[in-house]
Amino acid sequence: MKKLKVAMMVAGQFTIPQPKDVVYAPMDIAAYISEELVKRGHKVDFYAPKGSKVKATRVISGNLPPLSSVMNKFEKNADFGKIFTLWDQYLISLIFKNAKKEKYDLIHIHPIERTLPLAMANPDIPVVYTIHDPIYPWRVKVLKMFASKNQYFVPISNSQKKPAPKLNYLKTIYNEIQLEEFPFSEKPGNYLLYVGRIMKEKGIAEAVEIARKLKEKLIIIGPTSNDEYWNKKIKPYLGKDIKHIGYVPRKKLFNYYRNAKAFLFPLQWEEPFGLTMTEAMACGTPVIAYNRGSVPEIVENGKTGFIAKN
Repeated sequence: MKKLKVAMMVAGQFTIPQPKDVVYAPMDIAAYISEELVKRGHKVDFYAPKGSKVKATRVISGNLPPLSSVMNKFEKNADFGKIFTLWDQYLISLIFKNAKKEKYDLIHIHPIERTLPLAMANPDIPVVYTIHDPIYPWRVKVLKMFASKNQYFVPISNSQKKPAPKLNYLKTIYNEIQLEEFPFSEKPGNYLLYVGRIMKEKGIAEAVEIARKLKEKLIIIGPTSNDEYWNKKIKPYLGKDIKHIGYVPRKKLFNYYRNAKAFLFPLQWEEPFGLTMTEAMACGTPVIAYNRGSVPEIVENGKTGFIAKN
């Protein structure tokens, strides 16, 4: 098998590993892919902000500080949406600038929209995108507008492809985890568990309702939130039986997974994958989830969990 030279990029806002209180799964996924490619003898140039530590052949920053470390240096009314995009594009432009000199066989990018114009303008350079987000109608239009033969897409579930079945897909590749970080346990605990971002689409309010109706304990793990959804739908029910722990480092999550009775995943949207489901199952904890998005591809009903109609 030919050994490849790959350029990879995922984010300019944070260093890798990501700081405490930051939950952004694509950063972990990109780092795992880089590490595995290097193990198999390929060369990987990983483009990331200064201070990043990735198991790659080289980490190239272009002297770019992580945006999170310099945001307070911008004026308060600065357009941070545009700044965020430009921070990513700085690293992406470095990749394309170096592509011919470094003789990259492949460019692997995670923030798709920020890369499309440069990839279309360089049709002789193969570019592969891992799609982490749902393919909304607006995204379908954008991807078609910037389509070119050198751009390929890797979905993280078959469900994710449904809104745009004719994109230039390579193959569905499910997100991976490091199994050694999530040791298996046969003994169930005495509480239900939710892990993830605190947002309506994830169904945390529904998880709270389920726990209250069943009179079960529930532990919620995720970065602290202070929005209307949290304050009205979740916070009023916190107490002895329903607890919010906040952020827990990824490498310590296994303690909560393996001691849970079940992992609740009552989705309110079409989740493209759901990394926490695989983490829970790796620890021996069954997943109870609504039949949405990638759930039926990941959970084997009656064996690794239970799929419910919502």
